[in-house]
Amino acid sequence: MKPVFQALRGTESRSTGAARACEDQAMDTAPPLPAGYEFSADPARVDVDRVHGWLSSDAYWAIGRPREKHERAMAGSLNFGVYESASGEQVAYARVVTDQALFAWLADVYVDPSVRGKGLGTAFVGRIRDQLKPYGLRRILLATEDAHGVYEKLGFRSLERPDQWMVHPFE
Repeated sequence: MKPVFQALRGTESRSTGAARACEDQAMDTAPPLPAGYEFSADPARVDVDRVHGWLSSDAYWAIGRPREKHERAMAGSLNFGVYESASGEQVAYARVVTDQALFAWLADVYVDPSVRGKGLGTAFVGRIRDQLKPYGLRRILLATEDAHGVYEKLGFRSLERPDQWMVHPFE
């Protein structure tokens, strides 16, 4: 297991001034997951086949992404999942790329369509945010076309100065 995951296990979410930057008037702690679901930061639990299937066939940002790319992305990230408690079946996935000091990028957030609309996505992202609080990050960034409301409930907001940001596309 990577040291990062060992550090995350069993940590209590503590709020620091820097970590709270994304939480203005938002939920301080994650709402509970719906009954019958559990959150995990254990990379060994990730169902890579299922996640690849979701992302490469149903996630607008990753349609057609080869499995090898997913595996490399997962290997360089903190991986999170939500699982049905009874069956252990994975129902949500997300990963975070971070320097563990200042910055994190929340990516590939996906909730299985069969469990959407139950508050699971908001609870999931809130748990991820809470897991990152001990690092004292300055910010967590993400990109979304269609889930602004989910993230806004948790304190995310649009960039105040998008003109300061640039991207260098390779594809």
